Amino acid sequence: MKTINVVAAIIVRENCVLATQKAKGDWKDFWEFPGGKIEQGEKAEDAVVREIREELSATVSVQKEIATVEYDYPQFHLFMRCFLCALKSDEIFLNEHKNFRWISRADLKNLKWLPADECVLEKIASFLD
Repeated sequence: MKTINVVAAIIVRENCVLATQKAKGDWKDFWEFPGGKIEQGEKAEDAVVREIREELSATVSVQKEIATVEYDYPQFHLFMRCFLCALKSDEIFLNEHKNFRWISRADLKNLKWLPADECVLEKIASFLD
């Protein structure tokens, strides 16, 4: 099975985490943490910054890696590195997603998450009051 290496930005602000909703594809309308594929020769931290710039026209500072998830989707094996990040500006533009929300700890499990992203909800909850 093919392995896809990706990064996810866990962007925390005011005790909430940013969630984005997929606009198309097999997982349309599911929620995820923004991010994407690591390019050949690219550092994971650099991929996070690039992906957030591409997907949300926003700039983040990467604070630290907080989790690694491996998940078998029907078509591929996902290897996802999750990084705690902070936004450097307040503006977000949805270049690829349908919607975004700032989610509190109490509401984390109330969204229809992608399976791999669902695997890190407990870990993320520890960063929210």
